[in-house]
Amino acid sequence: MTALDLYVSPLGRVEGDLDVRVTIEDGVVTSAWTEAAMFRGFEIILRGKDPQAGLVVCPRICGICGGSHLYKSAYALDTAWATHMPHNATRVRNIAQACETLQSIPRYFYALFAIDLTNKNYAKSPMYAEAVRRFAPYVGTSYQPGVVLSGKPVEVYAIFGGQWPHSSFMVPGGVMCAPTLSDVTRSIAILEHWKDAWLEGQWLGCSVDRWLEVKTWDDMLAWVDENESQYNSDCGFFIRYCLDVGLDKYGQGVGNYFATGTYFEPSLYENPTIDGRNAALIGRSGIYANGSWHEFDQAKVFEDVSHSFYEGSRPLHPFDGETIPIDPEKGRDQGKYSWAKSPRYDIGGGLGNIPLEAGPLARRMAAGGPNATPHQDNDPLFPNLLNSIGPSVFVRQMARMHEAPKYYKWARQWLDELDLKESFYSKPVEHAEGKGFGSTEAARGALSDWIVIEDSKIKNYQVVTPTAWNIGPRDGSEVLGPIEQALVGSPIVDPEDPVELGHVARSFDSCLVCTVHAYDGKSGKELSKFIINGMV
Repeated sequence: MTALDLYVSPLGRVEGDLDVRVTIEDGVVTSAWTEAAMFRGFEIILRGKDPQAGLVVCPRICGICGGSHLYKSAYALDTAWATHMPHNATRVRNIAQACETLQSIPRYFYALFAIDLTNKNYAKSPMYAEAVRRFAPYVGTSYQPGVVLSGKPVEVYAIFGGQWPHSSFMVPGGVMCAPTLSDVTRSIAILEHWKDAWLEGQWLGCSVDRWLEVKTWDDMLAWVDENESQYNSDCGFFIRYCLDVGLDKYGQGVGNYFATGTYFEPSLYENPTIDGRNAALIGRSGIYANGSWHEFDQAKVFEDVSHSFYEGSRPLHPFDGETIPIDPEKGRDQGKYSWAKSPRYDIGGGLGNIPLEAGPLARRMAAGGPNATPHQDNDPLFPNLLNSIGPSVFVRQMARMHEAPKYYKWARQWLDELDLKESFYSKPVEHAEGKGFGSTEAARGALSDWIVIEDSKIKNYQVVTPTAWNIGPRDGSEVLGPIEQALVGSPIVDPEDPVELGHVARSFDSCLVCTVHAYDGKSGKELSKFIINGMV
């Protein structure tokens, strides 16, 4: 039996460095440890500040999803202060949030994920030369327009928000903008150009409406072969290439999924409350675990610090959450190995607090759950894919790309529904005491704030990111986090160039850049250096 240790370091920017160590036996990963190597401490920064400080501080947590951070921070205050939301304000928030995600989808695909499809390990594939032609960094025929056009949707965000990233135009009670007809028509023109040039013209090779007719795995395969345009589109090629090189065979993960949902039906969330949130969502919330769906309840979220560099002896709900750092060297003596906490969800039924995967696949599973109301996303495609071929790197990536046509359609609808004669803001009463919960689905998954206000100051503020849900370490029961589990079972064809680890890490699209250092487990000799998110 051959055993190797691969040490991945660093794996981080934006939300901190992440080091990953995996153990390989006979060419297969048998265990993994994810170590967030940087303490950030935003919860400590916000403690004692004015309740609206989160609107300024939280968008700076992430240079990629700043708009998503603003969105959930605003709703946290909306629920704490019992604000009134004009319909226009809800629509503008929805538009901005969707456009930030629409920017992320092609930029992520071409600049971070697809470049690994050109790895020399796939040179034996008859489709390899075409993969290189399309996806080679900087020079690929699809890479160049995909990356350039990815910037168009956030131009819409900037029209409403004044800038992107790091805008603070969403405030309790609405938004700080009153767009003109020119603003709206310009936004429509930008999205139509993006749709024509990239979404339909390059990615799909067909209309958005035709793609959204795909409801099953068999439908998807039939769609690829339907005509030459779809077959040779980037989407059609990607499906064919992934099946050829085996990206549908590994990266399964924990098999349990978690979405807090996003985008509100304006008439159903005029007076935001925590209890009324689920029913008002367009992009549905929900839990899929152990083969069944469950309603999302924020009261069942807990954070475990058993293997994290913090004080604490039991899992805590974020309203009661603590962020008390300890010396990492002392922590390592206690079996701790990460600055990330381990978010867990109490699923009930005696199963305890379980790890859940956040992200596009989780959202797609929530969309396929039962009991959708007429205004909610109701899409059976990805439950069918999981039943047909199981979770994998490929399925996780297809879930992300599937959201581009969906969010485009929604954003266009909300732009059409804006009533420029009506209000975009309703001044709130700033209550001295209260608790609030705000959440959204950033491009990378469920992103949530819990705020406790006392004497008109922030008593406690806890941010739980999708990166934390996915990269969190083992919990007190030694259960692996989602990425740790997804790495287990990955085949490593070449330990000096472990591209498979890159595929698994990138399929979660955590806010991370990473370098893999591969070491021989017996000699300690470094075998290779491998970039997982980023290029050298």
